[in-house]
Amino acid sequence: MDTQTQTEIEAATFRRLLKHLDDHKEVQNIELMVLADFCRNCLAKWYMAAAEERGETVDYDSARQVVYGMPYSEWKDKYQTPATAEQMAAFEARQAAKANAKKS
Repeated sequence: MDTQTQTEIEAATFRRLLKHLDDHKEVQNIELMVLADFCRNCLAKWYMAAAEERGETVDYDSARQVVYGMPYSEWKDKYQTPATAEQMAAFEARQAAKANAKKS
């Protein structure tokens, strides 16, 4: 497979991931962090980093708009729910496990 085709496939895959997340707005970022160790905000940060690696400047708000499909503040108001005590406990346990793994 040539590099151009690979890049096109990767871009299409990224767009499909964004659509999948958009179709499942009920899945909260904290749930993604607990289960997969990344969330929509992580994707925005990775988007910014990839742009920077290529000499482009994309600010965080613009990157989040690409990922969320709208300004983050609007998405948050419409779709984000407060984290439950159980979600926060699971997130904190995940973070502690990661910290302990780094020490090993």
